[in-house]
Amino acid sequence: MEQRQESAGHSRAPPRRDKVLDMQHRRSFLQSAAALTALSQSRILGANDRVRLGAIGTGGRMRGLLTYLSHISGNELVALCDVYEPRRAAAREKFSPQAHEYTDYRELLANHDIDAVVIAAPDHWHVQMAVDALAAGKDVYLEKPVTHTIEQGDVLKTAVAGSHQVLQCGMQQRSWAHYQSAHDIVAGGQLGKITLALSYWYQNYQRVLTMKPDIDPSKLDWRRWLGSAPEQPFDPLRYLFWRWYWDFGGGALTDLFCHWVDVIQWAMNSDMPSAAQAMGDRYVITQWECPDTINASYQYPGFAVVYNGTMIGSLEGGGIVFRGTKAMMKLTRDGFAVYPEGVIHPEKTQMPDPTIQMQSAEDGTIAHLRNFLDCVRSRATPNAPVEAGVAAARAAHIGNRALRERKRVDV
Repeated sequence: MEQRQESAGHSRAPPRRDKVLDMQHRRSFLQSAAALTALSQSRILGANDRVRLGAIGTGGRMRGLLTYLSHISGNELVALCDVYEPRRAAAREKFSPQAHEYTDYRELLANHDIDAVVIAAPDHWHVQMAVDALAAGKDVYLEKPVTHTIEQGDVLKTAVAGSHQVLQCGMQQRSWAHYQSAHDIVAGGQLGKITLALSYWYQNYQRVLTMKPDIDPSKLDWRRWLGSAPEQPFDPLRYLFWRWYWDFGGGALTDLFCHWVDVIQWAMNSDMPSAAQAMGDRYVITQWECPDTINASYQYPGFAVVYNGTMIGSLEGGGIVFRGTKAMMKLTRDGFAVYPEGVIHPEKTQMPDPTIQMQSAEDGTIAHLRNFLDCVRSRATPNAPVEAGVAAARAAHIGNRALRERKRVDV
């Protein structure tokens, strides 16, 4: 994250009292966390034990995750944390009235009754919260993108490697049955040599942005919500649509493309682009900082990846098209189909009958959360380990760098 620069020739101002207290609080927290780690590691969950969860950030995505968790046996929500009191209280009332409420996530992490945490706070908080949770001996389900900058990737990987904890990245396609089958088809060479993976995601934010924000600033700890972001006055749009402001998110590439590039990198067994270019702008939604329409292209060893997206119309939704020398696969969250080459006359608009197809049976988030809970009990490696999460986020960050610097970025 960009930091304010001091004026040349001026000495550093003394830290504010609230920041001094915060540093003292953090030192105290980390000291107690070491003891908690040993305590947590001494308790090995059995196959039939409940996993006691803490939820950090109770916005829309977390409410979705908690809804799924409420339908999965073997877990219990025992604590919730959010800096906005009405949202936190509403989540507790709906999902676990007996759960404890916290404003400071570090106090939640100090709760001995919690085995694991689910983190769905804004992106700029992800790494700090995850690192602190790991240090406190908690297993972690971390929503994507797992990082807010490229540099944070090594920080997160080092924290996971230095702990005895499980960390599952929130890229649920890796636990989704038809994505797993699609992966096997692509990786097994059934499409032939793949030279192009097209990805896209179209959503429509126009109606949502016309609604009057219903936020009571007196019940929101705005300073705490900002965290490491630059100080700025409360803005309901930045609070509600933080994904589209650079201080807190990264627009379409980190929010949406991150999912698809993970699937592509997983299937193609290649997770490091060599170059990226991107163009986009705010053609309709001028309130945002990030583009409402974007095109990004990436060069990988032996193949190219393209992403197209716009937030002003949702027809077609999102998906991936793998184009190979033998066949093409269309892959969405509804399912996939494989279409063979050489069956219909070249350049005809109709498609041949698919040779392989599969429909989705349920939202893969359910299986992904179940996989996380199973790994908390067994200590196995989860389906979306930290390396995959960091690699997917890195590709998104590289694209955003190309967009903001208005040039090709060679890696």
